Amino acid sequence: MSETLATFLASTPLLEEAWRLCSIANTKFPGAYLVDQIGSVAYVAFSGRQMSSGSHQSCRNLVPLDAEDDDRLFAPLYRHSKAEEPIKVHNGMLKLFLSMYPSLQIQIAALMGKVKSVVITGHSIGGTTASLSALWLLCQLQSISSPMSNVLCITFGSPLLGNEALHRSILRERWGGNFCHVVSNHDIMPRLLFAEIVSHISEIQALLHFWHRCMASADVTVTSLSSQLPDDFNDTIFRCVLKDLELLAQPEEPSESLFRPFGSYVFCCQEGAICVENEASVIKMMYLMLATGSSSCSIKDHLKYGDYVAKVSKQFLKARNLHEDCLPDSSYEAGVALALQSSELTDMESVQDHCFSMQNSNLERKEVAIMARDCLQMGKNGDKPNLIAANLAIKLSKIVPFRAEIEWYKACCDEADDQMGYYDSFKLKGGSRRENRVNLNRHKLAAFWNSVIHMLEHNKLPHDFDRRAKWINASQFYKLLVEPLDIADYYRTGMHRVRGHYIEHGRERRYEIFDKWWRDRSVPEEENKRSRFASSTQDSTFWAKVEEAREWLDNVRSERDVTKRHLCWQKIDFFEKYARKLIANKEVSKDVLAKNSSFSRWMEEWEELKSQVQQFPPRFPGFVDGEVVP
Repeated sequence: MSETLATFLASTPLLEEAWRLCSIANTKFPGAYLVDQIGSVAYVAFSGRQMSSGSHQSCRNLVPLDAEDDDRLFAPLYRHSKAEEPIKVHNGMLKLFLSMYPSLQIQIAALMGKVKSVVITGHSIGGTTASLSALWLLCQLQSISSPMSNVLCITFGSPLLGNEALHRSILRERWGGNFCHVVSNHDIMPRLLFAEIVSHISEIQALLHFWHRCMASADVTVTSLSSQLPDDFNDTIFRCVLKDLELLAQPEEPSESLFRPFGSYVFCCQEGAICVENEASVIKMMYLMLATGSSSCSIKDHLKYGDYVAKVSKQFLKARNLHEDCLPDSSYEAGVALALQSSELTDMESVQDHCFSMQNSNLERKEVAIMARDCLQMGKNGDKPNLIAANLAIKLSKIVPFRAEIEWYKACCDEADDQMGYYDSFKLKGGSRRENRVNLNRHKLAAFWNSVIHMLEHNKLPHDFDRRAKWINASQFYKLLVEPLDIADYYRTGMHRVRGHYIEHGRERRYEIFDKWWRDRSVPEEENKRSRFASSTQDSTFWAKVEEAREWLDNVRSERDVTKRHLCWQKIDFFEKYARKLIANKEVSKDVLAKNSSFSRWMEEWEELKSQVQQFPPRFPGFVDGEVVP
């Protein structure tokens, strides 16, 4: 994925055009953005001279996105488990975006129907505004039908935006490929929020003002303005960022950071550029490149993206400097070698020796090359989604016996003399040897499917994995077969009394994900009507609804409050109609209609109660034919 994106960007004018418009926005549109249309592509470029959100830009103040998002602009991103950390973004950056949103919404609406693609770009702080704008547009396009099919966000020297939960949510929506962050090898701005900089807020603000003065005029040289900064100013911030980045880049258990990168990162230098999308590789490359620089170049590099973008395009057109006989035999190793050359991390003669002694006495030049190679190999090893998917298919075939044994168990229960059916047999006989075996298989299947979801959410599987019929059908079959057992176990162990009913409080997130896969699949408009009952009930939560209906029935009998009793009656009536519709459409398995199943017993009790209401209304004051008596 990263190589494909890098090749695409280097072989098209997108990068150069995006930077050209960012430069214009920096000079002529401070605190705003410009819109330009070239053919069927629209560009929205945010200025890097943004200060309207005040000091929040200079500190690490994260806020929950959904708490600040009153208009639900980012609603698709909130599909996460309640047990997970909420999605958080930089408070100042979010306020900046929300201040521009009303006008941006009008501009985007005007582009609808006129363009096929939108490139949203920005330099410096404008880059984070561009990222939020792209996220908003992706969320909006998901809910409407629009000819605008492509959204690409390109940032230059953009600070980080949000936490790990934001990174995971973007992966879940398969939007990682929509974001390309261009970072020069020594620019401190994209690395700033990795560090604990709260004690340096005044210095950061001064640095922002310095950059803004440089952006305002192309005639003012960086060197002339840099003399206005205190002598030890650059070095203080540089050491702080480098120190914390080194901890995050350790090969052992990584240190926690409030902010995490997302999308693809294009690291550029005088030799060209490399593209990395693995999160750990991005952080490590951030550290290694900064460590080979100096405090002064880490400030100046934030303003040199025009030079670097031109180098990226030329790099694509010219041959590499490695001689053919120097390339490794393996194409994989050759790719790593070429990428290393593009990063300048192997050509350490170009780096002054005093940089290393000043910045990190523990880091030798040879170690940098080794660490860079490991970093790129780590990224490339994680970039084999089709191979991983193929291995998953093999693992799927190996768990078929577990599923087959549960299918056999279901068939035995459905044919048993006790006529309880699949669900009730497992619920009531959970301690027996046969049920223990089924329970073990249930857990093995859950572990497999949880691992699939984990890989999908960490971008290790193909982009269209959740739209492949093989996996949609397999996950649906698993859900319909096994979730009734999960429900039976939940109520057998009394979890509903501790946590609440299953659907709202006990359902595993994998089932919700599989529901979405099934809903989003491509299917013919008309499906054949069933001629016989389904092998598995098509609503995998049906038995949980039965359990809730049983409680409602008990409440109708015991509740003294007329209003509450009427509400229970309405819920029961609604469920009965729903269940009868499933039965009429033959969308239930025959275990639902077994003589002694929970559903059959519930229906008998419900019919008896309705009969009593009809015959003896005084015994049930407030009800006649299910209606409240005035």
